[in-house]
Amino acid sequence: MIRTEELLLNVGPQHPSTHGVFRVIVKLDGEVITEAQPVIGYLHRGTEKLAEDLSYTQIIPYTDRMDYVSAMTNNYVLCHAVETMMQLEIPERAQYLRLIVMELQRVASHLVWWGTYLLDIGAISPFLFAFKDREIIIDLFNELCGARLTYNYMRVGGVKWDAPEGWIQKVRDFVPHMREQLKVYDDLVSGNEIFLARIKGIGKYTAQEAIDFGLSGANLRCTGVKWDLRKDKPYGIYDRFDFDVPVGQNGDCYDRYLVRLEELRQSLRILEQAVEQFPAEGEIMGKAPRVVRPPEGEAYVRIESPRGEIGCHIVSKGKDKPYRLKFRRPSFVNLQILPKLLVGQPMANMITILGGIDIVLGEVDC
Repeated sequence: MIRTEELLLNVGPQHPSTHGVFRVIVKLDGEVITEAQPVIGYLHRGTEKLAEDLSYTQIIPYTDRMDYVSAMTNNYVLCHAVETMMQLEIPERAQYLRLIVMELQRVASHLVWWGTYLLDIGAISPFLFAFKDREIIIDLFNELCGARLTYNYMRVGGVKWDAPEGWIQKVRDFVPHMREQLKVYDDLVSGNEIFLARIKGIGKYTAQEAIDFGLSGANLRCTGVKWDLRKDKPYGIYDRFDFDVPVGQNGDCYDRYLVRLEELRQSLRILEQAVEQFPAEGEIMGKAPRVVRPPEGEAYVRIESPRGEIGCHIVSKGKDKPYRLKFRRPSFVNLQILPKLLVGQPMANMITILGGIDIVLGEVDC
């Protein structure tokens, strides 16, 4: 009679495929996972508590460091919450600059996901392709605001810097280039038999399970739920643009992959329209006071980040610092379904499932 013993295995927090300092304690029966316990907090910096002693403008760089792969959308959600409380009107040119950088950021974020996900499951070349194209966006951001990762670009009432001469044309040129590259991505990966064997049918869940766990972004849309805040609850000037919300059917890793690839194409559609509509001149800051003091009260706003629904809840006592600040972080919420998905899976599928969720640990831990 064969005798087996339960094996307790640590994955992370230094494992390169945990997408940051993330640890999972897994119990194995042979190669099969019987229990998985995520351990978070290695990157916790107390952002929400620190914000209580910072002015609203001083908080913006802290949002950069939450989802550091999508800093522009984090900047925006904080500013949008404060502007909602103060009922500030944002100039047209600033609105377009905000939208353009957020959609460029969405493309850059999905490129990081695509490259690292393929690297997770054994393919090296896609990572090099993705980061080569992402570098174009990073150079655009560097030219706009002097930074490559944490931008500190948004301000309450608008943006800090105007687009330099020729910058909009560079964005316009990027769109057809990226469209051609997406065809290359598809040819390189999407029909590969080894790739399909690794992700098709893996990590499945239903639409009801996705809703029960509070999933958002591609993790929700892969089940067939057509929900995108840019389309369903428009903010900023998103209601001016024509784009589709891609959905899957099966709720597996493969559908999450396809949804994100299509989201790249839809972001390029938005960018193409935005650069054509971009105002030739105008202010980049609204009539915001030098010292930002929202009236007493509270506000909650939510937007569509590359990882899903990010929300910002501010409670104000009428002072230049928030009384309370809370972020609804999609990486943290989406990660909750991981233990359920891992039970019964072979150990080889663990990184495939984790990478398919697309988390950033700075946002998980905050």
